[in-house]
Amino acid sequence: MSEANSLVFIVDDDAQVRDSLANLCRSVDLPVETFSSTNEFLRRDRLAVPACLILDIRFPGSAPSGLDFQRELVGMNNPLPIIFITGHGDVPMTVQAMKQGAVEFLMKPVREQALLDAIRHAIERDRRRREEERLFASGRGRFESLTEREREIMVLVARGLLNKQIAGELGLSEVTVKVHRGNVMRKMQAASLADLVRMSDRLSNSLAFGVPADTKV
Repeated sequence: MSEANSLVFIVDDDAQVRDSLANLCRSVDLPVETFSSTNEFLRRDRLAVPACLILDIRFPGSAPSGLDFQRELVGMNNPLPIIFITGHGDVPMTVQAMKQGAVEFLMKPVREQALLDAIRHAIERDRRRREEERLFASGRGRFESLTEREREIMVLVARGLLNKQIAGELGLSEVTVKVHRGNVMRKMQAASLADLVRMSDRLSNSLAFGVPADTKV
């Protein structure tokens, strides 16, 4: 497994654990960075590459727990996939971590293959999220270039209405609907109706879609 265009972060207060996990990642050509505390990790700038975080569940003294830090990242709108490792886990702790979006919860000593599989899954999840965000941002920009009438027609087309039905719904001629529909396909850079429907589905999950409630897909 080689993921050169990705990054694994390791946060653990035990230097031996950090070194061991880092060496495992490097053995399969995974770029890795290690941190002894969550505060040290937060000072690290985000990178525009798929990544994941291997996080200890407990830290000494008054430092926040891994679960607390997971909630903090969610509050900061940082959806970095997390793999928890711990020598003191229990079922409630595992359930809480997974409910908050953790990829995996592994007990120390960690089985190498189990960790590598979790890393692969976490990086792939982050890669898909980034691609989805990229597609959404691109589609949103195109959608905002449409006129109000074109937006209405795009929504109705995505709902499966024919030109004749759209014309009746909006009080337009079929010729006018056909012209607007062609403009929508061109501006949205949709190669097919199915492509346009996928764009509509992606956009309809956001308030940015900005169409009347009774015409949403």
